[in-house]
Amino acid sequence: MPPRHRNVTVLAVGQVVGLAAAPLVILVGGIVGGVLAPSPALATLPIAMMVVGTAVSSVPAALLMARIGRRAGFMLGAVMGSLGCMIAARAIADSNFAAFCAATFLIGFNLAFVQQYRFAAMESVPPGDAGRAVSWVLLGGVIGGLLGPELGRQARNLMSVEYVAPFLFLGVLHAALGLFFAAGLRDIRPDANITGAAPRPLRVVIAQPAFRTALVAGVVAYGVMSLIMTATPISMHVLDGHSVDATAFVIESHVVAMYVPSLLTGRLITRYGAPRVMFAGAMALGIAAALVLTGQTLLFYLGGLVALGSGWNLIWVSATVLLGETYRPAERFRVQALNDFVVFAVQATASLSAGALLHTVGWRPLVSMALPAIALVLILSAILPRVAHSTTALIAER
Repeated sequence: MPPRHRNVTVLAVGQVVGLAAAPLVILVGGIVGGVLAPSPALATLPIAMMVVGTAVSSVPAALLMARIGRRAGFMLGAVMGSLGCMIAARAIADSNFAAFCAATFLIGFNLAFVQQYRFAAMESVPPGDAGRAVSWVLLGGVIGGLLGPELGRQARNLMSVEYVAPFLFLGVLHAALGLFFAAGLRDIRPDANITGAAPRPLRVVIAQPAFRTALVAGVVAYGVMSLIMTATPISMHVLDGHSVDATAFVIESHVVAMYVPSLLTGRLITRYGAPRVMFAGAMALGIAAALVLTGQTLLFYLGGLVALGSGWNLIWVSATVLLGETYRPAERFRVQALNDFVVFAVQATASLSAGALLHTVGWRPLVSMALPAIALVLILSAILPRVAHSTTALIAER
């Protein structure tokens, strides 16, 4: 059952629409990019631009909401997401690669606000419910993960130019999302829950082992996931000859696997602690890499991408909860901004590199590059409990 707070439910519903454009761009961005781009190496640039938009907007989004509040910020993000989807539809109709990249950048701008949904959910519930609140909001991604690819597959030929209609539909849905937040979200004021403890310099927060573990885990979760996921549609459809439907099925399954574990992740964190759940997530990423390195049939792609999504969920929710234990209420916007900027900057680099790496070194070497990063999370999450007194001391101080 979800934590009993209206905001958590509203944010979970918002996640359905707010996230839907991302898997659509992941599915068709490389395919459309391969047609419109001046070079095959730039085929995944639209996907990378979406992630770049998220990365460069992470700090402004967090700091803006520190001034205007969560509700106004989420409404602004939804409007920009609607604009991005509408521009994407027009760019595809006009065969304009530059405009399509600009549109996915705007979609990424909205995703920077969508990523803040998890923090807003944590701020809406007691600390003991933080893991469940994050998990419940992320669970909305199950429907969003299906909605985007299904629109791409079912509505791609509804207009004279392929893939225009899905972006138009999502543009309308994002506009409606802005109105939904205006009516349903109870604003979390920037000064809510401030206990009076003075904010510390960021270097003090960064010095905590728990913070560094949370940051590195988030970076690896998104970096590894994006590198492999971004390259998968091109590897499957363009290089290995799998159909668009088969490719869409794998991407849908991957996105669903990213969010379905949220039914249990919060409870697992409450019972076993974030480091252990994080360790399990890193193991799942290792299994994903092993599967896609073993073969390139539909079964191996499917199994690998499902394990990749599951591992991402376990690590990402654990890292979010662990991060929340490292800062005081007065520090939250700055620390959240720093964390998300670093995470999504790395994700942008991984997405941008995926197409070029796939065409230069190939699928298996690309996947193998993720193995050292996965090993790092395994090590950090294993040793963190031994230095847990740092986090315990902070909580006691608060």
